[in-house]
Amino acid sequence: MKIATAAYPVSWCSTWEIYAQKQRDWVMKASSNGADLIVFPEYGAMELAALAGETAAGDIQGSIDAVSERQPEMNKLFADLAEEFAMHILAPSAPVREATRTVNRAGLFTPTGVAGFQDKQIMTRFERDDWNVSGGGPLKLFETAIGKVGVLICYDSEFPLLGRALVEAGAEIILVPSCTEALEGYWRVRVGAMARALEGQCVTVMSSLIGNEPRLFGVESNSGMGGIFGPMDQGFPPTGVLAEGNLNKAGWTYASVDRAKIAHVRADGHVLNALHWGEQAPRASDVTLEALA
Repeated sequence: MKIATAAYPVSWCSTWEIYAQKQRDWVMKASSNGADLIVFPEYGAMELAALAGETAAGDIQGSIDAVSERQPEMNKLFADLAEEFAMHILAPSAPVREATRTVNRAGLFTPTGVAGFQDKQIMTRFERDDWNVSGGGPLKLFETAIGKVGVLICYDSEFPLLGRALVEAGAEIILVPSCTEALEGYWRVRVGAMARALEGQCVTVMSSLIGNEPRLFGVESNSGMGGIFGPMDQGFPPTGVLAEGNLNKAGWTYASVDRAKIAHVRADGHVLNALHWGEQAPRASDVTLEALA
């Protein structure tokens, strides 16, 4: 299959029509290049706050409420685009009000009209302390026509046991939509995504929100680029980098992924990280202190 992952520039969309056309243009571009799966970034849906005006968009609760209220329209838009262009789409994640809490949720839309939703599991300090966004649940594996797909939203990719849980459930591809303000944030998520590909002998797909829009609370400034990663083993590049974009340059990054190569490297790679994972536990549980001073 061909995968496209976004370095997506945040912008001020003053009307629904402007927002919807922007999404359609991006999807159409990826489709014209033969993409079967496309990945938008974390919190890309914050653009919807602009529809409520500058006062709401620049406010903590105002922006969350504005975006959450637009979720049904946004979901329908991406469901329609997935069907029209016959592709799988991980839509931009959004803060969604759910009863008494707010979660960070991304939707995976398929060409057949079936959709699944993944909530972020572990919140960053900003999400906890400033936005009061909570970890949702549960962690899911999506069985699709293009393979078994998991989603680790941004910070989630930095926690090995989450990636391992998806691999043990059968994940072949793990999507990592991200939103990072500074370069160190981008590299934390990228290193996490590459580590999960190494450990799980799978493919990870990182997308990034980029650009500046001071009127949108929480996504005023963003850095990153798209990247598609695999294990450093047979059938994959020695660096593990199948494709990467250019820092802070808007556009899609593409790579062709063969699921058979994932199966092969797990069964008969030069190393067998996924298979040997369990050998850590007995050794890690018994650390011997040896004095050398």
